[in-house]
Amino acid sequence: MNICITHNSALIVVDVQNDFCPGGALPVPGGAQVVTVLNHYIRKFIDTGLPVYLTRDWHPGDHLSFKSQGGIWPVHCVQETEGARFHPELFSPSAAVVISKGTDPGKEAYSGFQGTDLAHQLKQRQVGRLFVGGLATDYCVKSTVLDAIREGLEVVFLSDASMGVDVKPGDSERAIQEMLREGAIKIIIGDIE
Repeated sequence: MNICITHNSALIVVDVQNDFCPGGALPVPGGAQVVTVLNHYIRKFIDTGLPVYLTRDWHPGDHLSFKSQGGIWPVHCVQETEGARFHPELFSPSAAVVISKGTDPGKEAYSGFQGTDLAHQLKQRQVGRLFVGGLATDYCVKSTVLDAIREGLEVVFLSDASMGVDVKPGDSERAIQEMLREGAIKIIIGDIE
């Protein structure tokens, strides 16, 4: 499948943070492998003057998702910690817009749209097509893709630049099938014209 990066496209790189990479508090197996491919996508968008958004979990220390607060996850991506920083090899151009989510201690936020002004920013820039990749396929990538579709955007899922946790075996594949059923298009970088 060939797909174009159109004038109204934007790229969303989801949560490529130290805590979600090997050695972090909540590592996605092989999570750092997405960095090189994502850097190619980021350069393509920056070179054509199109917007790039980097989402990040930016939790307060008492976030409800943490086991210590009755949640299901270990403490991760706490604001201003090394674990919350973007992976050191991720290309983070100055033109990229950082979207911080999960900042309210009492609210979950898997999607880059939850509790942020991302939808407003995309509308302001008249974005109609979103390219989405990052970590983790079965959680924050899936939630961001599904919310983008609900916002009326055409969504392209970057399968070669996303990796899942697979808490239950097959979670990532099920997430991909759900995104495709809802209307997302699945590509790899070689599919871009």
